[in-house]
Amino acid sequence: MDSIMLPSQGELFQRWIGKDIADVPKPAAVLDRAIIRRHCNRMKKTVQALGVGFRAHVKTHKTFQIAKMQMDNGDPETKFIASTLLEIEMLHPLLKGAKAAHHPANVLYGIPLVPSHVPRLAELAADIGEDSISVMIDHPDQIPYLRQFFEVTNFPACVFVKVDTGYHRAGLPPASLNKNGLLEKLADAEVEGWVRLLGLYSHSSLSYGAKTADEAMVHLIGEIHGCKVALNRWLPLLPKGRELVISVGATPQVSCSHDLVQNGSASPEAEELKALLRNPCPENTEVRVKIELHAGNYPILDMQQVSTNARSGAGKFEDEIAMTVVAEVCSVYNDSEREKPEALIAAGTLALGREPCANYPGWGVLSSWRRGDDPGAPRLIVDRISQEHGIVAWESGVQRSIPLSVGQVVKVFPNHSCVAAAFFGWYFVVDSERDQDGSQIVDVWVRGRGSDLTDPFLMTRFQ
Repeated sequence: MDSIMLPSQGELFQRWIGKDIADVPKPAAVLDRAIIRRHCNRMKKTVQALGVGFRAHVKTHKTFQIAKMQMDNGDPETKFIASTLLEIEMLHPLLKGAKAAHHPANVLYGIPLVPSHVPRLAELAADIGEDSISVMIDHPDQIPYLRQFFEVTNFPACVFVKVDTGYHRAGLPPASLNKNGLLEKLADAEVEGWVRLLGLYSHSSLSYGAKTADEAMVHLIGEIHGCKVALNRWLPLLPKGRELVISVGATPQVSCSHDLVQNGSASPEAEELKALLRNPCPENTEVRVKIELHAGNYPILDMQQVSTNARSGAGKFEDEIAMTVVAEVCSVYNDSEREKPEALIAAGTLALGREPCANYPGWGVLSSWRRGDDPGAPRLIVDRISQEHGIVAWESGVQRSIPLSVGQVVKVFPNHSCVAAAFFGWYFVVDSERDQDGSQIVDVWVRGRGSDLTDPFLMTRFQ
């Protein structure tokens, strides 16, 4: 039996451009380019107005195309975060192009250093140029591996020390930042020339439990304060005479910062946050400190993100979430064969993920796309899921019939776009500004897999 070959991006592009998303093999991931563009433009205006740095995470989408949109963010430096080596390889042409144009460019490998990955990180950095790759440290035993980096590149590795400000996924609490002499060993390595400390980094997803913009601001304020405590406590061990960065954020925390610009928010939380962003360490004259915000999910969003209400005045979730999963209805149970009416769709845990959402009990919400819903009707949700199937029911548990038919194509907004997207090799792209129905495929974006970017078809389109 011949092996099954995945199509190239060129083949996907020529096969599907101009077609309707209802006609693609399902389940499939769909992105609305217009929504993504709108979110990226909003971020640019906010970063420029606040005068802070910005670092864009690519782990949600893993695409060259959205990374390019994130680059235009109002920060004169091109800065990314990646969770995998493949994501960094995907970003390689962008970083190298920025360097060639004499623009600062850097990607942070966004988990505490994985020693076996140092050789490949060093190869990429050597090709892109000095200061192009940063790593994250939270244990002194990680530091010696950076000498290998220097031996390949002949320039120092850029380093952030990871601070745990309460999320407890990775990092060190402020009082323990010098664990087993970590900061002292970093200082020694910097004197020897094979490490350069950039600053402190915190990433807290505690804000996913927020319900208002002010609550999200409290989480961002807490992150900044945690990093300030760490910096002030360990200042004697930190480099002097240059700017250090406090990098903080997650999509809800960063989304709430839009309120500081767009709505002129005057809440106590907003006033405190504005002051921190302007001057995070006024009490400290020994070192210059700049705030850098970071976020990754913001161009796409999902049910979990919009439930935080972190940006005041946001539209309906159907206008804010750029990703849907298209799926086909394979059965309907409206004839009292079950306790309540239900329908079966051919998309389950693999296609939607199994991430809960704070504001409703399901695993995805059906879009009104091509369904003609009564605006006052309850929502249809994916009420239960198994590996390849989802069971659709009314959110409120009402007993009316499910208005779906066998063979009908539906769109589902996932709870967590990062997890849902992981099942798919590419996205079918629509543009609701060009096509109000959001159904015509205008592009196909392959998720980063490193070698795909050597495809001549791709490179001619990305130039």
